[in-house]
Amino acid sequence: MTTDGQGRAISRVPNRLDRRKARTRAALVAAAQRLVSEQGRADVSIQEITEAADVGFGSFYNHFTSKDELFDAAVALTLEEHGALLGSAVGDMEDPAEVFSAGVRLTGRLQRTHPQMARILVRTGMPYLTSEDGLAPQAMRDLQAAADSGRLDIDDPRTAVAMAGGALLGVLQLLETRPDLDAERVTDQLAARLLRMFGLTRAEAQEIATRPLPALPALPAHRPG
Repeated sequence: MTTDGQGRAISRVPNRLDRRKARTRAALVAAAQRLVSEQGRADVSIQEITEAADVGFGSFYNHFTSKDELFDAAVALTLEEHGALLGSAVGDMEDPAEVFSAGVRLTGRLQRTHPQMARILVRTGMPYLTSEDGLAPQAMRDLQAAADSGRLDIDDPRTAVAMAGGALLGVLQLLETRPDLDAERVTDQLAARLLRMFGLTRAEAQEIATRPLPALPALPAHRPG
């Protein structure tokens, strides 16, 4: 950190080297996301990652100490992106039950709209349900709000997230292995079933789970690291 004569921090404008380092790191993370979604963590070598990122092999260790550190960064970014997508989509919704339902439905649709993100979520598995980023903390907030308002019958939001998230991971896996299935119908059905589990009537759950949804924006090819 740069300071002035009195010890106060001075903001430094990124120079050309900083920008090049940021681009290289972003390229490595993006490459790791693609490869993890396609092959899983264990089957990818550092050589494959640097080739996919189109950077020199030696550049890898300027940014990460190990392949696992890079993969953790790639998964963390995916969960952050997922949470941001959902947050932007449900921001104008006022009914806590609809907010929860929309999160489930939009996440299930990722298999068709954002397949790389969906595959990473599936490969992340159960740790995804307790992550500090992505759907888990957002679902926790949504379910807590729904419980506090009396909109949904929820004793423990943490347990409710585990129950709903486990079912959602199962549906994501199903949709990955069955591309012939209608992702919208399947995820709407899941959302309705979850709403019924949390105390809504069949008719109301069905109505909420079939309301129009906003479209999720596409992600840029590379994000700055």
